[in-house]
Amino acid sequence: MSDIFDLAIIGGGPAGLTAYLYAARARLNIILVEKTSPGGQVLITDFVENYPGFPDGISGFELIESFVTQVKKLGFEPLREEVIRLEDLGQNKKLILASGNELLAQTVIIATGAKPNTLGVPGEKKLTGRGVSYCATCDGPFFRDQVVAVVGGGNTAVQEAIFLTRFASKVYLIHRRDQLRAQKILQERALSNKKIIPIWNTVVEEILGDDQVKTIKLKNCKTGEESSLEVDGVFIFIGITPNSDFVKDLLTLDEKGFIITDSEMRTNVPGIFAAGDVRSKSCRQIVTACGDGATAAFLAEHFLAEK
Repeated sequence: MSDIFDLAIIGGGPAGLTAYLYAARARLNIILVEKTSPGGQVLITDFVENYPGFPDGISGFELIESFVTQVKKLGFEPLREEVIRLEDLGQNKKLILASGNELLAQTVIIATGAKPNTLGVPGEKKLTGRGVSYCATCDGPFFRDQVVAVVGGGNTAVQEAIFLTRFASKVYLIHRRDQLRAQKILQERALSNKKIIPIWNTVVEEILGDDQVKTIKLKNCKTGEESSLEVDGVFIFIGITPNSDFVKDLLTLDEKGFIITDSEMRTNVPGIFAAGDVRSKSCRQIVTACGDGATAAFLAEHFLAEK
């Protein structure tokens, strides 16, 4: 391997693509490694209405298409690989790929995002793809005129429950507390929608069905009362887990596995930065991921200039 890149960006979501944009404009020698298609979780987001510059909103797919079109003008050609380990060699960093290949870079920005959490209840794994889903945009159209349940109470759960009303005849919104955590405007929309039926103080104990979801077993958190609910699908939105396993022995992580950085995206290892949903922070939005990516690229450029 002869090339030593100025910067390796791991992950092609909003944070990684913005980092690429800024680094390319700084004329750094960059490689961006992404195991799937660029876009991250935004690709499976039906509609984005809080990204500045789009007063009427924009689909997640269209937004990412705009990102990619912009960076392609700067020579963007992602490497379709998965980074399974990152090593600090001091002057350089080594990226070890699933294919067995290796890359060297003087600086690294980790923008690997996060994946949806699972309930961990019986039947969930068996019926994933057979009625159990973590993506309403992907699977919602399969449930036209059917009854579905959405598990969760945050922004994503409520937004996706609203989206599912386009297809489903009825959407049960199951939340372990007695009020939603989502933004007020989303709560108002959901609770005023006649197709959405909230089930408070309740958790899913089991998902039943042979080849397809048929029933879910529920338990009331306050009374302990158990019940069953017949549904055709279960959509689970109960938070995220960071894609940080490949650096757990190298970088400082918080108790949930998110990478700890300072306000300028620096990790505990000089020359390694983290941006976007994989980073330990209070707000995870597309716009904040972009800000993280820009900051990380700017700091990487300065790190290189000071070496």
